[in-house]
Amino acid sequence: MTLGIVCLPSVAWAGAWTLPQDTGQLLATFTAATATTVFTDSGLAGTPRYNKDELHALFEYGLTDRLTAIVDPGLQHVDIAAPTSAERTGLGYTEFGARYGFFQSPAWVVSGQTTLLIPGTLQIANPAAVGYTDVEADIRALLGHSFQFGSTPAFFDVEIAERLRTAGYPSEFRAEGTLGLRLLPRWLLLIQSFNVISESSGISIFGGSYDYEKLQLSAVYALTDVWSLQFGGYTTYAGHNALQENGLVSGVWRQF
Repeated sequence: MTLGIVCLPSVAWAGAWTLPQDTGQLLATFTAATATTVFTDSGLAGTPRYNKDELHALFEYGLTDRLTAIVDPGLQHVDIAAPTSAERTGLGYTEFGARYGFFQSPAWVVSGQTTLLIPGTLQIANPAAVGYTDVEADIRALLGHSFQFGSTPAFFDVEIAERLRTAGYPSEFRAEGTLGLRLLPRWLLLIQSFNVISESSGISIFGGSYDYEKLQLSAVYALTDVWSLQFGGYTTYAGHNALQENGLVSGVWRQF
């Protein structure tokens, strides 16, 4: 049972929910971020300007009511200012896998998801490609719940993941959360948290282990029952050996 069926009928959403058999959705999302500082042991410090633009096209399709296939190709442009002076444009990660619903009720869902991420470049000598050249596997547990917040339809989605990395990069523990509020019949507010902790040192941009915490706020407007638009922004509000990024996000969602 998808969240759309539970409480948000005009907006595509995935999270812990699986899609009904023979239905699908496409979430095309563009993000543009920049950073000029980095989190260090002594606080924020300056770093060469780092710009990153990404376009993702997340496609999900219900193979059965419990099993949803996932394909998420991406394009990426990274530009780092002097004195690093590096640039790269091309394929980012392409992610594919599946999500399986272990338990589903009218208000709760528990699922598991496994995906494989294939890099779009092997340019390990290019600073603009650091962190995007290894094959990765993502294994996660997901919990979703739809409810009423007073008179407002709402839901939350919590995900815990192990990101297994290769080629010398440290594996990562990831925790993600989403709170969705249907403030008006066509407007959905999404408050999202993305948290990453490296499990060892390995290869990293600034050396040593790292962590970062991001907060994203966006709104989704349902144009029709199948088309929606998303827009918002995010910031990296805390971290260690990580960029302090600020970015904008926009998207087009399509259900079919």
